[in-house]
Amino acid sequence: MRIRPRCRVRAGLAFLSLVLVSSSLAAAQQQSFVLDPQKTTIALTLDASLHAVHGTFRATRGNILFDPASGTASGSIVVDATSGDTSNSTRDHKMHKDVLESDRFPEISFSIARITGTVANGSTVRAEGSFHIHGDDHPITLSVPIEIHGDILAAKLEFQIPYVAWGMKNPSTFVLRVSKEVDMEVVAVGRLEKQPN
Repeated sequence: MRIRPRCRVRAGLAFLSLVLVSSSLAAAQQQSFVLDPQKTTIALTLDASLHAVHGTFRATRGNILFDPASGTASGSIVVDATSGDTSNSTRDHKMHKDVLESDRFPEISFSIARITGTVANGSTVRAEGSFHIHGDDHPITLSVPIEIHGDILAAKLEFQIPYVAWGMKNPSTFVLRVSKEVDMEVVAVGRLEKQPN
């Protein structure tokens, strides 16, 4: 059976339309998370022999682009290393000078390479990437609970930094002994945006 030229044109147009629609849908699947540093909280807890030390850091910026269909992701959340504050000036001076060396390494960041799971309100995704601190990158995988209200997304990241194993100085003294790991809790809040191509 011969296909008429007009039918071929119609079939070609239909195929082209399908390709364009599929491309549009694939592009529409890409989303970005733009961090709001003012609403983001970063807390640290360091166990010590006398009492636990609590402190905070400030986020400076963050932008993560991800494709929910493939799981690929890129971008990072950046923290001001010099903003570390434990409400004790002597302790903070030691932390910045001897441990973080924040004058030399003023930024801490989490760069993301892959997200596994559905980004939706009440879901938990697996985020894979690297944690940059004190001039070095360390692979890290996190289980991240997510809340979404409208276009506002909040992601909770809880992890432990083995700072001594990662090459930083242990600030323990003869009198005060501190843990070689510090617990971090980050609540990253920002806007969720669709990224059409």
